[in-house]
Amino acid sequence: MGLLNDDMVIISEAEKEGDHNVIAVNCPDRIGIGCDICRIIFLFGLSIVKGDTITDGKWCYMVFWVYGEANTNWNLLKNRLSDICPSHSSTYEIKNYIHDEHKQPLPPKIFQLKFWCSCDGNGLLHDVTEALHQLELIIKRVKISTTPDGKKMHLVFVTDTRKELHTTERQQQTKVHLKTILGDKFMECEIELAGSEIMASLHGSLSLPSGITEDIFNLESPKGYQSSTLASYPVSIALDNKFSLSHSLFQISCWDHKGLLYDILRTFKDYNIQVSYGKLRGKPKGNFNVELFITQADGKKLMDPKKKIALCCRLKMELLYPLRVTVGSRGPDTELFVANPVELSGTGRPLVFYDITHSCKSLNISIFSVEIGRHIIRDREWEVYRILLDESDDNFSLPRKKIEESVRNTLMDWEYK
Repeated sequence: MGLLNDDMVIISEAEKEGDHNVIAVNCPDRIGIGCDICRIIFLFGLSIVKGDTITDGKWCYMVFWVYGEANTNWNLLKNRLSDICPSHSSTYEIKNYIHDEHKQPLPPKIFQLKFWCSCDGNGLLHDVTEALHQLELIIKRVKISTTPDGKKMHLVFVTDTRKELHTTERQQQTKVHLKTILGDKFMECEIELAGSEIMASLHGSLSLPSGITEDIFNLESPKGYQSSTLASYPVSIALDNKFSLSHSLFQISCWDHKGLLYDILRTFKDYNIQVSYGKLRGKPKGNFNVELFITQADGKKLMDPKKKIALCCRLKMELLYPLRVTVGSRGPDTELFVANPVELSGTGRPLVFYDITHSCKSLNISIFSVEIGRHIIRDREWEVYRILLDESDDNFSLPRKKIEESVRNTLMDWEYK
């Protein structure tokens, strides 16, 4: 195995087909660092098949065996992982790092991308989404319209992870990459900073469809939200306070899904719980077993019966329902609705819109417009996607239930059963 660098982050690429790539992170510890590492791995489209983590409360060591796309940009992944690692080991510096982390950051600048294509064709928006994802541009809203001469005009509002889209060089890079991905369909593109009114509306709370009730946003057991697929993926969670003198032991058995370890660790992060030792073993698209030795922020076991029940219920929900997916009506039109809880730190789930457009492309369904925003329900923030499907296409004849199941299975990386 070849090493890309021997820093806090070491990535060993697989030498032959069938082997796993190995990501090792060795850095100062803080509550939630495992969640943040797993989120970046998830964002790069990689799946974790095995993982180990251990910490003494000041320093942690994590190793993940992953698989994914052959064209993964390993150097960029290493840089992104290094960016979120605390850089020093002293207690003073770690405490200041934690303090700074919870400061409310300034809202990112929003840029407007306006570009024209000679034709639409199902799947064009997914190609655009893939290109912008590769550029590390985050889509906030999309509007698609047809000009009188038959061209498709895409109005896409984005933020830039690199914070460089105001530069001529970055804008030119974006245009060239879109041209490369879209080929002959691409005609021209304009990029400019969105006006203050647009920025305010995109940062504001997004309304819910009339048919959506708050019951489906219950973080422990969403009411009235069922899927025939879910019954095929049982979850078992056990909490043992006798095995260890100093730690509570969580033993979790569940079916694999996209972002599995991220969903588990972000739950512990939201509850301000420290993972001292963890082990994940399983098979891709098979059953996984997870063992986590944890303590509360005060260094003690989790003994309170109410807290134990609440955490176990929340974990089970996150493993079965990390996203809400429904298909309903917006007037005479069909609307796809997807929502997922946001981390208490304000970070949303990766790749949701990418997977939505991928599913629509596979179903041969075109998208007319997209609204992406945040909504607060019962003091909890959710990321909401409202996608109006284009029913003008003669091919649009799929039952709504099939669309809903297809989108959910793509988001979870589940197969039909």
